[in-house]
Amino acid sequence: MTGMTLTAQVMAAENNDISAQIKQGEYLSRAGDCVACHTTPGGKSFAGGLKMSTPVGAIYSSNITPDKNTGIGNYTEEDFSKALREGIAKDGHHLYPAMPYPSFSKMSDADVHDLYLYFIHQVPAVDQKNRDSDISFPLNMRWPLAVWNSVFLEKKPYRSDPQQTADWNRGAYLVQGLGHCGSCHTPRGIGYQEKALDQNDSDYLTGGTLEGWHAPNLRGDATTGLGQWNEEEISQFLGRGHTERSAAFGSMVDVIQDSTQYLNDSDRHAIAVYLKSLPANGKGGVQVNNNSTTEALQKGDVSKTGAQVYLENCSGCHLSSGQGEKNAFPQLAQNPAVLSDDPSSVINIVLNGSHAPKTQAAPTGLAMPGFAWRLDDQQVADVVNFIRNGWGNQASAVSVSQVKELRKLTKPAEPKNP
Repeated sequence: MTGMTLTAQVMAAENNDISAQIKQGEYLSRAGDCVACHTTPGGKSFAGGLKMSTPVGAIYSSNITPDKNTGIGNYTEEDFSKALREGIAKDGHHLYPAMPYPSFSKMSDADVHDLYLYFIHQVPAVDQKNRDSDISFPLNMRWPLAVWNSVFLEKKPYRSDPQQTADWNRGAYLVQGLGHCGSCHTPRGIGYQEKALDQNDSDYLTGGTLEGWHAPNLRGDATTGLGQWNEEEISQFLGRGHTERSAAFGSMVDVIQDSTQYLNDSDRHAIAVYLKSLPANGKGGVQVNNNSTTEALQKGDVSKTGAQVYLENCSGCHLSSGQGEKNAFPQLAQNPAVLSDDPSSVINIVLNGSHAPKTQAAPTGLAMPGFAWRLDDQQVADVVNFIRNGWGNQASAVSVSQVKELRKLTKPAEPKNP
């Protein structure tokens, strides 16, 4: 900086500092997976309009680009913080809690500041009006949300636990706050609120169901949770979208593609450390190893209901052993997603298929086709029950009515006539 005036040196230092904060804000936007909810398929990043179903009707995400007419270009940092952490927009209207501000309320002031700088100074402005919800009157009135906030919103940032390690605290901050993992993985109560916001409640991260998908239990239960996973596997899953025996599905595919693959190794490890610290809550059963299903299929014995459907449609990838192919097709034996109390995801995958995330470390994005066109409701129920109770798996029965309901819920909308 030889030859520069003192004023120029100060300005250069300030510009470097702001650039670093903006870069950190971009990293934080990845960690919070902001793009997933605020971007429509094929649309411009952060311009909003994504449809999200609720029990009372669909709502649409808002434009959070710095456009001054339709986005947040006129927001001050205080306005931004209030929307992010309290669910109140600049004009005073309350946001629906599909926006995970109960989780974002745990964010630090420094992270909010950096995130604000990123959105205001780096995200391209997009002139796209926000779309009104499909919720009909009187349920579309916003004032009851103020009551909701007074009951369910905890306005307090995350406080480190001095009894825990730095990794644990960092993981807790990311999982509880910016990562808002509980939004999908914690069950909802009568007010559509997350039943718990941290590890002090045994309901936290025990699994939740949204839009026909069940996000699995992330606690230490042996068969339905992460009891059989180690920290390295969790970290690998967040980076690659799969382990040797499992693969992401549903909305977790987008989370990994848009968010967790971009986290640094230290943050992914911290998340793993925190998740592995959560004890089982008793929802998981006992792990049972049983080769009778494998032996029967290998002998061509399809006398068990659903065995023939499995042999014809599933065994080519998941094998007669239910072990799948390492790093390609998930194992079905002792798979937490298969054994969940809520079978929504496994039914949904059979009907509509799934695909692995495309990541920098695993760019292939292997896919499983859907079988809704090929199998009727009875056949789907039969094969799901076969899978949920084969190879030592022990899970509750799936009914034809459950399959029928999910088929209707997840059926693609019919194209409208021009």
